[in-house]
Amino acid sequence: MFRTLRRRWYVLVLVAVLAAAGAVQVLRPTQTYVSSAIVVLKPPVTGRQPNQLANLQPPLAAVSYGAVRQLESPAGSAELRAAGVTGTYRLIPRNSGTSVTPRYLIPSLQVQAEHTEPAAANLAVLKVVEAYTKHLTDMQAEQQIQEPARMSVTLLVPPTAVAQTGTKSRGLAGTALLAGVCGVTAALWTDQLVTRRNRRRRESADTGPGGEGTELRVPAAVAAR
Repeated sequence: MFRTLRRRWYVLVLVAVLAAAGAVQVLRPTQTYVSSAIVVLKPPVTGRQPNQLANLQPPLAAVSYGAVRQLESPAGSAELRAAGVTGTYRLIPRNSGTSVTPRYLIPSLQVQAEHTEPAAANLAVLKVVEAYTKHLTDMQAEQQIQEPARMSVTLLVPPTAVAQTGTKSRGLAGTALLAGVCGVTAALWTDQLVTRRNRRRRESADTGPGGEGTELRVPAAVAAR
């Protein structure tokens, strides 16, 4: 392998140049912002439960997850794109993590969006929340539920964009590891390719232009006999 890498040193140099270009991108990445908001699906106000936040039952989480599945479907993605949502976005049901309220039984939802501009990231989150609210309203209207008995969506935490930062040392280590693996693989593959071509050229030269193979030459002394 060492002799092969030494023969194909130019492949390693090419990979090193590409890795250096990638390292520059790691050291100077494009600044992105992640905006996040939290919404909650609340039941209607009743005489027994005047406080909506005190009546957050698991069925509400199931209804909320149904709306999330609609937005994550191809039709929902097309709807969000038509509404102007660009970049990366995520809808994450929140985990309460307590013994009283087990996992994903509270109908709260975290909406995240990533964009190169903080204002655009916040706007994308608001549009996703608007689409989420619309889906829940349409679901209840389809079931002909009266307005006072409908569930409502409340924005608990407004969207706030935060600059996304990464660890440069990890990025450089990953770039170096990827460059090493790709460099060795490319050098070995190039060596095999060149070796096969040289072998075919030698075989073609031995065969000759007529393709009938080389003639068997008999020594002159044997021919005289």
